[in-house]
Amino acid sequence: MTRLAKALAAPLLALFCFAAAAQAPQPPEIAARSYLLMDVSANQVLAGRDIDSPVEPASLTKLMSAYLVFDALRAKKISLQQTLPVSVRAWKMPGSRMFIDPSMQVPVEDLIKGMIVQSGNDATVALAEGVAGSEERFVELMNVQAKALGMNNTTYKNSEGLTAPGHTTTARDLSILATRLLQDFPEYTHYYSIKKYRYQGTPTANDTNRNMLLFRDPTVDGLKTGHTNAAGYCLVATARRDFPNLPGRRLLSIVLGTSSENVRANESQKLLNWGFTAWEGIKLFDANQPVVTPEVWKGTANTVKLGRTQPLVVAVPSGTASQLKTAVARPDPLVAPFTKGQQVATLKVLAGDKAVTEVPLVALEAVEEAGVLGRAWDAIRLWIR
Repeated sequence: MTRLAKALAAPLLALFCFAAAAQAPQPPEIAARSYLLMDVSANQVLAGRDIDSPVEPASLTKLMSAYLVFDALRAKKISLQQTLPVSVRAWKMPGSRMFIDPSMQVPVEDLIKGMIVQSGNDATVALAEGVAGSEERFVELMNVQAKALGMNNTTYKNSEGLTAPGHTTTARDLSILATRLLQDFPEYTHYYSIKKYRYQGTPTANDTNRNMLLFRDPTVDGLKTGHTNAAGYCLVATARRDFPNLPGRRLLSIVLGTSSENVRANESQKLLNWGFTAWEGIKLFDANQPVVTPEVWKGTANTVKLGRTQPLVVAVPSGTASQLKTAVARPDPLVAPFTKGQQVATLKVLAGDKAVTEVPLVALEAVEEAGVLGRAWDAIRLWIR
C-alpha cells in the first residue's frame, strides 16, 4: 500500500463536517428576492436562494467603496485626520446624505462615518474623489478590485449605489466582498457597529444607523443597508456569538429585495438565529497547528509539518459532528525542498465515503534540500523501497 493510500485510509485527529452533508437542516422561509447565509468562521454557505441572480445593490455598493478607502488608508495615500474638500458634485448628490457642502473641509474619518452610518451619497463621492481624483476613476478601481476578489458577476457604474443601467451584483458576490472586508481590514470594520453619528452642523434627525439589528441584537456588529425603488430593501448583516467550543463564531446574512426596512431586519434576524442554532461551529485545528507530519526524502529534515496558517473551522448540522471524518491526499514520496507556506497536500472532509469539501495544507516550516551525500543515500533508499 502506498503512502497516499495509507493517508486516505487512516483517520486523523478529529472528526469534521461540511454544510453540504446529508440531512442538512432546512432553512426558514425568507421573504426576499434572494438571500444567502454564510458561516464566516468556517467559510461555508449554509443556505441561500438565487444567490447568482443579478440584483441592484443600492447602497450595498458602499461596501466596495469602503474597501478601496480602507486600502488607501493602509497604503497611506490618505489618513483619517486628513481633510477633504466637498465638491459641488458631492454636495448635490440625491438620496441618503451626510449633509456636507462645499464650504466644508471634512476629515476622512468623518466622511467614512457619514458613508457607513448615514449611508451618505455625498460623503461617498467626496471620498471617491479624494482617493482617486474623480469618481469615474474610482469606479474603474472598484471594478478592477471586484474582479481581483473573484466577484465575477458584479459591475459598478457609480460609487454610491444609485440606480444605473448595468450596475448589478449578486448575493454570492456580496458574500465574497463582505467576508474579504472583514478579513482584510479588521482595524476599520468597527465603523459598521456605530449606532449614531452626525457631523457638526448637520441635521440632528439624520444621526441613526439604518441597520435596525444593531439596536435589537447585541451580537450584531454590521454591516450595511441599501434601498432604492428598483433594489427594494436590502441588508448585509454580521453577528458574532460566543460558544464554549468556538468563541467568536461569526455568521453573515444577506437579504436582497425585501418590502420594507422592518422586513429586511426581521428576515436577517431569522436567518442569523437559525444559523447559530441549526448549525454548530467546530474548530478542528488552531492556526499553525500541524495536521500531519509526513516523512520527507532528500531533505535536511526527515519530516515536514503540514497545516494551515489560519484556524480550521467547519460548520456542522447540530448533533452530527461524530458522523464525519477526514483524510489527507498528498504526493508520494515527498521530496525536498519545501518552502514555508508552500502547498503540499489536501485535507479532505468526508461524509461517509463522499468527499464534501477540501482545503489545502501548506508546509508550516521550510525544509531545505540535503547535501549531495544525503540526496544520494535517499535516492538509493527510494530505489530499493
